[in-house]
Amino acid sequence: MSAAERVPATVGSLAELVGGQVRGNAELPVSGVAPLDRAGAGEITFLANPKYRSQLETTRADVVIVHPSLDGAIDRTLLLHPNPYLAFARILAHFHPALAVPQGIHPGASVDPSAEVAATAAVCAGCVVGAGARIGAGTVLHPNVTVYPQAVIGADCVLHAGAVVRERCVVGDRVILQPNAVVGSDGFGFAPDGERYEKIPQTGRVIVEDDVELGACSCIDRGTLGDTRVGRGTKIDNLVQIAHNVQVGENGILVAQSGIAGSTSVGRHCTLGGQAAIAGHIKVGDFVTIAGRGGVTNDVKDRQVMAGFPLMPHREWMKMAMTMTHLPEMRKEMQQLKQRLNALENHRTEEKD
Repeated sequence: MSAAERVPATVGSLAELVGGQVRGNAELPVSGVAPLDRAGAGEITFLANPKYRSQLETTRADVVIVHPSLDGAIDRTLLLHPNPYLAFARILAHFHPALAVPQGIHPGASVDPSAEVAATAAVCAGCVVGAGARIGAGTVLHPNVTVYPQAVIGADCVLHAGAVVRERCVVGDRVILQPNAVVGSDGFGFAPDGERYEKIPQTGRVIVEDDVELGACSCIDRGTLGDTRVGRGTKIDNLVQIAHNVQVGENGILVAQSGIAGSTSVGRHCTLGGQAAIAGHIKVGDFVTIAGRGGVTNDVKDRQVMAGFPLMPHREWMKMAMTMTHLPEMRKEMQQLKQRLNALENHRTEEKD
């Protein structure tokens, strides 16, 4: 969307949009959003991280979103909000609305006659919607999305190019699947007979609850017998693997390249840092954070911040990490102490003799 096409706004209208207060000229026009160090005339910026507090003095933005505690911090129009980052996100969405896609089924799409597609849904060229599938109102299937038979997709979802929802899986309302995300791939299950591995049919489903986002090239495997479930509001980054029969609670954050092995349960409001991994048949409690590259091999109780492998409380891991940088020096000192100790013992032996 070009600057000329952007939705016009004033500071006052933006404050009303986000539930904030204006200190200064509420009628000041705003043309867009930019970072503190690059914003210019007519633009609004924000300060959410105290680390960038000094940039308030040098920013050229006409308006700054700040916490009410910074009221009067600089001599320009301020939009006061208790959560400046959230206000920024909502204002950014105002200036950059989602791409408009015409409603209806594109002639280049293949939709089975038994599928149910809401009149207000949009199915783009190259999409395939299987028999008995259901697509909810306002949902957009971008080019080359594949929806297998009997799959259900709720209202106001956005499935980007190449996304796949396999048979009988259920996707709730307002779900976003980024390009090439897969819901319902086969779980990794094979029975050995001594010579080879025989595939175990994965007969369950994946249930993705409302307001979930699944990143590009991420995969959620269907259950072997029961369902794999991702709880309401959970946000999943690119290249994340969720194995069969996993249960992920509400409002979690799973960062890029993290993975959860089969039949594991992860509680509400949990965060997995980049490349964190959880072994199979593990129970992780609510409000748990696993730092990047952390490896979980045992159950984790509620409200803990853990790191490392083997997993330990984050503070202990920080101390260990600081110690590791001194290991070569410590090793050298230990060798010197060992030599001195040996010399003293030899000297005492000579005196006795």
